[in-house]
Amino acid sequence: MTARKILTKKRVLSALLACTFLITLSISGFAEAANGIPSKRKPKVSPLLLEAQENFSPLPDKPIFKKDNPGINAKLSLGKMLFFDTRLSKSNVFSCNSCHNLATGGVDNNKFSTGHKWQVGGRNAPTVLNASIHVAQFWDGRAKDVEAQAQGPILAGVEMGATKELVVKRLESIPQYVTLFKDAYPNDKKPLTYKHVADAIGAFERMLITPSRFDIYLKGHENALANAEKKGLKIFMEKGCGSCHDGMGIGGHGYRKFGLHGTPKNMKDKGRYEVTKDKEDINVFKVPSLRNIELTYPYYHDGRHWTLEAAVKDMGTYQLGEKLSDDDVASIVIFLKSLTGSPPKRMIPILPPSTATTPIPDRN
Repeated sequence: MTARKILTKKRVLSALLACTFLITLSISGFAEAANGIPSKRKPKVSPLLLEAQENFSPLPDKPIFKKDNPGINAKLSLGKMLFFDTRLSKSNVFSCNSCHNLATGGVDNNKFSTGHKWQVGGRNAPTVLNASIHVAQFWDGRAKDVEAQAQGPILAGVEMGATKELVVKRLESIPQYVTLFKDAYPNDKKPLTYKHVADAIGAFERMLITPSRFDIYLKGHENALANAEKKGLKIFMEKGCGSCHDGMGIGGHGYRKFGLHGTPKNMKDKGRYEVTKDKEDINVFKVPSLRNIELTYPYYHDGRHWTLEAAVKDMGTYQLGEKLSDDDVASIVIFLKSLTGSPPKRMIPILPPSTATTPIPDRN
């Protein structure tokens, strides 16, 4: 056999082997499809999703607890009861849920909240939903986390008007609460303390995570958002909204001056300056999270706007230096509504009754 014939025979054999391999792959692919086995090929990701994934991240699958305040079941149950218990207030009228109503997006939908002696506060109540992932708490960031934040309103004269001593005395007078604190803090010689009250409330608040369709989208499921919502997302990022409202909370991770392009009207609150006394912090506030923003009206630290459309227009003017068109505003609002999530279902707790030794309500 000549060398030329041998070479031709080898080429034919190689071609046959290649065809056999391709046929085997095709049959295997058809078999996987027929059996419902997903393809191992990664789906093509759109440029819009890639950009969104660079700017935002989905909420955690599980709540994140502090190492020194673990979320054991007994503590979470106790924290939920305390969150709803009006006996933490001097008058026995207000609870954490009064201003941070879990039935209405974690807020009270008032410009300013009403507190002890029917006084009215000076800032709009921020939502408690997803608050645990923020850089700090309150509009001015004066509390480092939800546990620290929970200590403040109970003692504030304009809010719940109580004292540490009164809170502890009331809870100590209720046997069921004494037992619950022992179960929640089994390694502490003195389980029932004011700090533990706040820590239990904070641990419960860490459970209030509200994943939305946008989280599903960020995980690669592009059909989770409708085309109109994707259009709004695109405009949101193109206009630069994501430069402040970014990360896991779509805001809540830093501080910005309100009025980068001119001072908004009726600015009385100096923001973070009241905490730091640094002139650079005048009119600086924590950037609010946009999660559940559809539910948390009115908007801004002073509740100046009651509609998302008005709030978005103001953001364009004072933060972006641009007059947004009505179409752009409408598209952004459509996207923002995709951030509305569903908190874990929680029944209102049954609270233990007071006793003859429980300090009575005082409205003075």
